[in-house]
Amino acid sequence: MLRPIARILLRNGVIWKEFAEVSKTVYVDVAGADYGISGRQTNASRVSILTGLTRREVKKQRDLLAGDDPPTDRTSNVTRLLSGWFQDPDFHDVSGGPALLTRHGDDKSFDGLHQRHGGDIPAVAMLKELINTGVVGETDDGRLQALSRYYMPSPQDPEAVLRAGSVLNDLGNTVGWNLARSSDGESRFEGRATETDIPLRHAKAFRELLETEGQAFLERIDAWLARHRVDSDDKSRTARMGVGVYTIGDDSD
Repeated sequence: MLRPIARILLRNGVIWKEFAEVSKTVYVDVAGADYGISGRQTNASRVSILTGLTRREVKKQRDLLAGDDPPTDRTSNVTRLLSGWFQDPDFHDVSGGPALLTRHGDDKSFDGLHQRHGGDIPAVAMLKELINTGVVGETDDGRLQALSRYYMPSPQDPEAVLRAGSVLNDLGNTVGWNLARSSDGESRFEGRATETDIPLRHAKAFRELLETEGQAFLERIDAWLARHRVDSDDKSRTARMGVGVYTIGDDSD
C-alpha cells in the first residue's frame, strides 16, 4: 500500500519525518471519526490506545486538525466549467456539442460560461490554465474551442499531486470498504483484468485500446450521472458517486 505513496512523496521532496508527522494527524482523525460511540468523537484515551500515541500527542494533533482549513477540491471549479460546456445546451452548437465561444459577451462567450459554471476562480486565470494544459484551443478567428472534456494538470504540479491524492483516496476507500464489510454486506465494485506474460511489443496497442475504451466508458458514466443529478427543488438525500478507470503496470515501467 505504501510503495506508490512513498514514490510520489519522494518525487516531491517529502522526507520520511514529514510523512510521519502527517500520518500522526491522519491516525488521530480516523480513530476519532471511526471508533466513536453513537456517532460521537472517540475520546482521547481510546484514541491513544488505538493509535499508540500519548494523550498529550492526541491533543496536539486534534488542535492541529481544529486549526486547519477544511480540505477543498481545487480542481472542482475547472471540472464544473468543462461539464457545463459539454452539458449545458446554452453553450452547445447546432449538433449538440460544445460550441465555439468568444472570450467576452453575453451570447455563447467564455465569460458567460464562467459566470454560470466557473465558481470563484477568475475567468482570466481559468482560461489561461485551460489553454496552457491543452484543454482549450483558439481558432484562427479568435474563438475558443473545447479540446477535451477533462482537465489534467501537468505532472508533479501541485494541482496534479492533489488530484493524485483524491484518486488514491477513492480507490483506498473502496478497497477498505470491501475488506471491512461483513460476509453478507454490500460490496463496492472493484475489479481487475490482468495477464503476466504479455510481450512488450503490444504495450502501445494496449494503451491505445485502453484510452479509447476507457474514455468511452467514462463518458457514458458521466452522462448517466448528469441525468440523475438532483434538481434544485429536490430535497432527496444525496451522495457522491462515480467510478475510476486506471492502467495496471509493473513498478519498473
